Amino acid sequence: MDTPFVIAGRTFTSRLIVGTGKYPSHAVMAQAHAASGAEMVTVAVRRVNISDRSKESLLDFIDDSIFILPNTAGCYTADEAIRTARLGREAGLSNWVKLEVIGDERTLFPDNEALIEATRVLVKDGFIVLPYTNDDPIACRKLEDAGASAVMPLGAPIGSGLGIQNANNIRIIREFSKVPVIVDAGVGTASDAALAMELGADGVLMNTAIAGADQPVAMAEAMKHAVIAGRLAFLSGRIPRKMYATASSPLVGVIGS
Repeated sequence: MDTPFVIAGRTFTSRLIVGTGKYPSHAVMAQAHAASGAEMVTVAVRRVNISDRSKESLLDFIDDSIFILPNTAGCYTADEAIRTARLGREAGLSNWVKLEVIGDERTLFPDNEALIEATRVLVKDGFIVLPYTNDDPIACRKLEDAGASAVMPLGAPIGSGLGIQNANNIRIIREFSKVPVIVDAGVGTASDAALAMELGADGVLMNTAIAGADQPVAMAEAMKHAVIAGRLAFLSGRIPRKMYATASSPLVGVIGS
């Protein structure tokens, strides 16, 4: 029996979270969201026209049944991320935030020190904080101690499509975390999503792997099935790895043996 996917008291049926950037069009994005079965999508606060709601916005193409998770993409300091999160809340987006504080422009790796600082401030300010961080068990523990409602370790650099680069760290993070673990960034194809779930992740967040595919809608559906299959495999318990073969049909009891 599976346990519900619950973040900060809110239950989600789908363990797949998707993004809203890089799609060929808003219409394709909407179709991909539907095909993915996702119940939560992340939206960069800086990409939303919050000053004039009379103009067309990507929010117009997100189904009302989907929960919007604002993010602080493009922020390079704790203060900048805090201001962006507050701006999104004041604009009526949400008091939830996918917190991003980038430490390096080329690799887009997180600045964990600034991330922990921003998490503490935003939690005290009433936010539900889901920080995007490195696949570092110590950083994840400190973020949890700072009040994060989930931790979101990367599988690989943002948009790289490299897949899970450090499977053991994801296992360790999941083993010791008392909040949901959501693998975020680096997924390139369905097998990467399945692996993340097989490692014990509670969910997977992706954007480029779907939006950048030749057929985004078809890839979104593939990701939906991959996450379901990976979760079921994790719950089922894989067989141990062995160096040598083990016969599928034992000879014991066979006539003539």
